Amino acid sequence: MYIEQIQEQPISHDQQDRERARRMRGVLSEMSLRDENLLYANTEGVSQNNKSLGFRPGYLNSRNGECALSRFSDGRLAPVHVLDGLPDQWIRTRDSKGKVAELEPGVISGFIRDGRFYTREEAMRAAAH
Repeated sequence: MYIEQIQEQPISHDQQDRERARRMRGVLSEMSLRDENLLYANTEGVSQNNKSLGFRPGYLNSRNGECALSRFSDGRLAPVHVLDGLPDQWIRTRDSKGKVAELEPGVISGFIRDGRFYTREEAMRAAAH
């Protein structure tokens, strides 16, 4: 029930701005990806709501401008944001089983469409047009 309440809450521009700033200075992890999905639920800022518009889950390394599509550890494209298929130099830590625990600061989640990276907010705006 708690998750449904969060998903039904409208997202404000102020919340989006705070989340964007946190992501730019923070470290991305599985937990922060879950938080982002809750924050952007019921918007085109999540994979399930924008894939029909040509958006693919991906990441931007804001330190060097590189983008990467979300992939499973075996290299297959992932339909949602996962951390295990990203370049090794983007990875900050792994857990005891070798799974990615945290990414380097400056790597943000978003979407790639037609070779261009979109933040979650940009994908929402692009979907509205």
